[in-house]
Amino acid sequence: MTVTASVSHVVETALGGLGYELVDLEFGQGRSRLLRVFIDKPEGIGLADCERVSRHLTQLFAVEAIDYDRLEVSSPGLDRPLRKVADFQRFAGEQARVTMRAPIAGRRNFSGAIRAADELAFELDVEGQPVRLEFANLDRARLVPKL
Repeated sequence: MTVTASVSHVVETALGGLGYELVDLEFGQGRSRLLRVFIDKPEGIGLADCERVSRHLTQLFAVEAIDYDRLEVSSPGLDRPLRKVADFQRFAGEQARVTMRAPIAGRRNFSGAIRAADELAFELDVEGQPVRLEFANLDRARLVPKL
């Protein structure tokens, strides 16, 4: 297990107990050992949530001997990353921008409304047509902010 995967597991477990979801974790290597944690919950994230999680993780990291220089805790933002099946299911009906690792029918980038998701793939409504995309080929996906 890599350092990032190990830290991610510890953080995800701790956040679940506090009622939060780990959306993303960035762990800088080398000189910049910034640990950035993005959290969410159904009703949204406020400053008090970030402070609460930051205090909890600071204490947890001391106990777990996780070495970092600076910790940042924040919401995932309006263009929230989508990584898990549950993300795609939760945001069904919302617009998403998706980049695939390998081209599908000659293209890697797709934008459309999330229609459905199962363990293997998710479906987008792209220009009025359903497009099924496999998670195994997913490079990145983000919600499109509502204006």
